[in-house]
Amino acid sequence: MTKPYLELRNLSKSYDGRSRALDGVNLTAGKGEFITFLGPSGSGKTTTLMLIAGFEGATEGEILVDGTSITRVPPHKRGIGIVFQNYALFPHRTALQNILFPLQMRKMPKAQATEKARHMLALVGLERFADRHPREMSGGQQQRVALARALVFDPALLLLDEPLGALDKNLRESLQIEIKRIQRSLGVTTIFVTHDQSEAMAMSDRIVIFEGGRIQQAGTPLEIYDRPVNDFVARFVGDSNLLPICLTDPAAGTGEIAGIGPVRIPAQPGRRAGEAATLLLRPEVLGLAAEGAPNTCRLAVETVVHFGDSALVLGDVGGTPLRARLPGLAAQGISEGSEVALSWNPAAGHLIPAA
Repeated sequence: MTKPYLELRNLSKSYDGRSRALDGVNLTAGKGEFITFLGPSGSGKTTTLMLIAGFEGATEGEILVDGTSITRVPPHKRGIGIVFQNYALFPHRTALQNILFPLQMRKMPKAQATEKARHMLALVGLERFADRHPREMSGGQQQRVALARALVFDPALLLLDEPLGALDKNLRESLQIEIKRIQRSLGVTTIFVTHDQSEAMAMSDRIVIFEGGRIQQAGTPLEIYDRPVNDFVARFVGDSNLLPICLTDPAAGTGEIAGIGPVRIPAQPGRRAGEAATLLLRPEVLGLAAEGAPNTCRLAVETVVHFGDSALVLGDVGGTPLRARLPGLAAQGISEGSEVALSWNPAAGHLIPAA
């Protein structure tokens, strides 16, 4: 097994000595890995980032980088690059001078520092902006300068705290690609904090889901999306249909859903007949039912939302709300108040504990 580069061991944080903002967080990251902390406000993701940076002290636990504990090392000696949502650039310094600053603090010779800073400007595509002040640059350009400043001294870790939150959608998407490209080219271990699911899915090697000061699940984007461990993760990442199901023959992969009837599911060896669970169906796994298709249900259509290439069809099956995302052409004949037969592949369902 590859030695972890970053380790969080039983990390906890309490501000008042009673309740815990962070409770027993354990996590490892490999060298060069891009990990996203994802969760709602107050879930513990930013607190964890602040503990890694050293801006907050841990109540319990330990933080190790490359096998060495940095738990009690002052922030300025941890060798960590940080980018915030508000850029935090010096307004009276040019782009080049902002990037030079951490090298000047480290007493790097002027010629060497200037060459390194100009290389970073080129890496983020801002060579022509070297002499511009922050007020003369767009939000996206300022964020690129902030990223270059965080990377110019070859940090042990790169921490990104909601760095794209203040930018418009198109600029966010283009900077997602740029950040990922730069991170890959430098091989720096990166922790990215966001509440935006699409950012997490697009950029991460692994996603860590936080809620209530604890890690709910850690895995690749596909693992998080296709195989969430509980209803919180299923609801928080992507659209979901969560259907209560009673397992009738778990080993054979059968169950029953109220309003739908008997259904086929992936085999569940080790579970008991009569056990209650929740079946997760992502809207895109539902399709128009062909003759004799398994897992067929009839949806009373309440709303149809067209997106061009696809349509979201919302309705009711035997008292249970259901949503399906269908190809645009397939949904053209579906209207509010109609009824449509839907089905899904048994392998496309995923069981999670009953809510």
